Amino acid sequence: MSEDNRAKKTFVAGAALLGVAGILVKVLGVFFRIPLTNIISANGMGYYQTAYPMYILMLTISSSGLPTAISRMISERRSTGEYYEAYRVFRISFKVMAALGVATAVIVFIFAPWITRLQGEPDAVYALRTTVPALLLCPIMSCYRGFFQGQKSMGPTAVSQVVEQVFRVGIGLALAALLMSKGLPHAAAGASFGASAGALFGLIAVLFIFVHNKPVMMSEIKESGRKPIQPSSGIVRDLFAIAIPITIGACIMPILNWIDTLIVKNVLMDIGYTDAAARTLYGELSGMASPIINFPQVLAQAICLSLVPVITDAFKRDDMDFVRTNSALGMRYAALIGLPCSIGMIVLARPIMLLFYRSQQDSIANAASCLSFYAVGLFFLASVHALTGVLQGIGRQGIPVKNLFIGAVVKVVITYVLTRIPAVNVRGAAIGTTCAYIVAAWLNLVAVRRYTGMKFDLKLMFMGPLISSLVMGAAAFGVYRILSARMGNAVSTLAAVFIGVVIYVIMVFLTRSIKPEELSSAPGFRRLSRIFRK
Repeated sequence: MSEDNRAKKTFVAGAALLGVAGILVKVLGVFFRIPLTNIISANGMGYYQTAYPMYILMLTISSSGLPTAISRMISERRSTGEYYEAYRVFRISFKVMAALGVATAVIVFIFAPWITRLQGEPDAVYALRTTVPALLLCPIMSCYRGFFQGQKSMGPTAVSQVVEQVFRVGIGLALAALLMSKGLPHAAAGASFGASAGALFGLIAVLFIFVHNKPVMMSEIKESGRKPIQPSSGIVRDLFAIAIPITIGACIMPILNWIDTLIVKNVLMDIGYTDAAARTLYGELSGMASPIINFPQVLAQAICLSLVPVITDAFKRDDMDFVRTNSALGMRYAALIGLPCSIGMIVLARPIMLLFYRSQQDSIANAASCLSFYAVGLFFLASVHALTGVLQGIGRQGIPVKNLFIGAVVKVVITYVLTRIPAVNVRGAAIGTTCAYIVAAWLNLVAVRRYTGMKFDLKLMFMGPLISSLVMGAAAFGVYRILSARMGNAVSTLAAVFIGVVIYVIMVFLTRSIKPEELSSAPGFRRLSRIFRK
C-alpha cells in the first residue's frame, strides 16, 4: 500500500471510529437530557443551562487547543522518527494541562456566586460549583487523548469518551432524582455533578490504556535514543503558539452561548415576559432543541480530529497532493453528514420533539421551531469543523479563529435584534447561530482553497449528497404522514427515520457520492465496499 493510501486509510478509519463513539456518546446524552427534562422540567433546565455554558467555556479554555497542539507536535516528531521527543511533548504538556485544570477549577469555585448573579439566576450557583472536579480532571484526560491522537490512534479517545458519558448519565440522573425533594436548584446541581463523575471514570479508562501501551512506547524511545533535541521551554512555547489561536477559536461559540444566557432572558423580560416564562423559553431553546443538534456535530468533530494529524504529517513531508486530496475528502464527508441531518431534522422537527419530550407538551411547538432553525446550519457547521481541521493541520490555526469571530459578531447582532420581536423570541438565537456558521464556513473555504489549492468538485462534494438528502427527506416525511394517523407519533417517527436512513444509503450509492476505496478503508465496511464495486 502506498504512503498516500495508508494516510487516507488512517483518516477515514479514525473518523469512522470517533464518529461511532461520538454517536454513542450523544445517544447517551439524549438519554440524559430527556429524562432530566422530564424530572426537573423546562423550568429546572433553566437552572442547569445557566451553569452549563460557563462550565463548557472554562473547559474549552483548558482542554481545547492544547490537545490539538499535542496531537500535531507528536505527529510531526513521529513522522521523522523522533519518538523520545514525542514522549517529551506529552510529559511537558501533562504538567501544563494539570496546572490549567487547577486554575480553571479554582476560578469557577471562587467566582461562581458572582457569575450566576450576573446571569440573573443566583440559585444556579450550586449547579456551577458541582462542575469544579470535572474542570480539574478533564484537562488531564484531554492530554492523554491528544497523545494518542498524535499517533493516529483514535481508539483510546473513543473508549474514554463512552466511559465518561456512561457515568455522567447514570450518576447525574440518579442525583437529580434524589435531590428533587430539596428543590429544582439542588436537583440541577445533582445533574451537573454527573460531569465530574464522568470525568473521573473517563480519566481512569484512558490511563489504563496508556499504561497497557507504555511498553511499546518505551521500545520506540529506546530505538530512537533518549537525547533531547529541543529544550523544554521551546516545547512549551511551541505548544502555546499552536494552542492559543485554537483555544480562542474554540471559546468563541461557548462565549456566545454564555452571552445567550445574558441576552436572551434579559431581552425577553424587557419585552414583557415574566422571569419564569423567560427561563422556560430559554430552557426550550438550550435544554431541549440544542442537545438534538449535537448528534451530527460529533461526526463533524471526528472528521476534524482525524484530519489534523494526517494533514500535519503530509504537510511536514511537503506532500501537497495528499493535502489537497484529503481536504476535498473532508469537505465531502462534511456534506455527507451535514446535509441529510439538516433536511431530516427540518422535516421531522416536531415529531422528534414529541418523541423525546412527550411529557413537555406545552414546550413542544416552540422547541421544534428552534430545532428547525438550528438544523438549517448543520451542513455549514460540519463544513466549519472539516475546514478548520485542514487549516490547523497546515499551521494556519489563526484563520479559523478570525473567521469564527466574524461569524460570532454576526450572531450577536442577529440574536439581539430578532429576540426583541415577540413573534420570534428565542428562535432569534437559533437563527443567529446558523448565520454565524454560514459566514465562518464560507470564509474558511476561501482560506483552504487559497493555501492548499483544493479543487472544489461541486458535483462530487455537494450535488450527490444534496440529491440523496432531498429524496431521503421526502421519503421520511411521507412515511410519517402515512403512519402517524394509525400508529402514533413514536412508532411513526422511528419508522420514518429508519426508512430515511435506508433510502439515503441507497441514494448515496446511486449518486456515487462515496468511492469504493473509501469504504474499504473504514473498519467494518470492506464487505459493503465489495458490494458497491459490483
